[in-house]
Amino acid sequence: MLRTIRQAGASPAIHFSWESAIRDARTNRRIRARELRVIGPEGEQLGVLTLDVALAKAVEFGLDLVEVSPMAKPPVCKIMDYGKFKYEAKKKANEAKKKQTIVKLKEVKFRPKTEEHDYNFKVKAIREFLGEGNKARVTVMFRGREITHREIGQAILNRISTELKEVAVVEQTARLEGRLLFMILAPNPRWLQKQQSAQSASAQQPAATTSAPRPAPAPAAPAGAGTGTPRSVAPARPSGPPPPQNGAPRGPASPSPAVQRAEASKS
Repeated sequence: MLRTIRQAGASPAIHFSWESAIRDARTNRRIRARELRVIGPEGEQLGVLTLDVALAKAVEFGLDLVEVSPMAKPPVCKIMDYGKFKYEAKKKANEAKKKQTIVKLKEVKFRPKTEEHDYNFKVKAIREFLGEGNKARVTVMFRGREITHREIGQAILNRISTELKEVAVVEQTARLEGRLLFMILAPNPRWLQKQQSAQSASAQQPAATTSAPRPAPAPAAPAGAGTGTPRSVAPARPSGPPPPQNGAPRGPASPSPAVQRAEASKS
């Protein structure tokens, strides 16, 4: 981040970068200049001060005096928390390093007599390289007297560029170096953007389906509940002697003991 400081009057603007303070910047008593242009912790200009006065200002704020532009006349210093500044600058540098993309150049070699099956396999590999955001160098190698028929290699490169015209752009046209005829292909930006959006959509779809909670199973209802029909109840068994089976006639019932004693007394 660049900032510009303008002195009152006709003096030219002074440019400096806060990131320059990371590279072993002079702080506090390590500063050698006698007069300094000092900037306060909030970005306000405190003017041109001597080193002792500037250090006293830094102590007053409880911060460090950091030389951010040593080549200016007079040097520019800022009152800041140097340790916190280095930590934040290092953190931003690491985040920027993670976000940067590295483009690789991968080479695929052909021969004037490459078979059709090998040709299709290598063209498929080129397509995969381009889908990863890399560049592809397509090379046709000549051996011996094959170099006299360079039109065969040119025809192979033309065929590849025609078949991949939707996914690739020719960054460098066919060029002959010794016995190698090569060209460089770069991914088509529109096609690459579609591929990346499709991959991100497919990666988010299974995550959405797995994150949805499964419904809890309903508790089992007791038998006969909620159907409106009463539960069948077995009839109670009658007391007394069992009924006759197979239609047999029932015999005379035996008299009770009291009746038997009354009959005995009468006789």
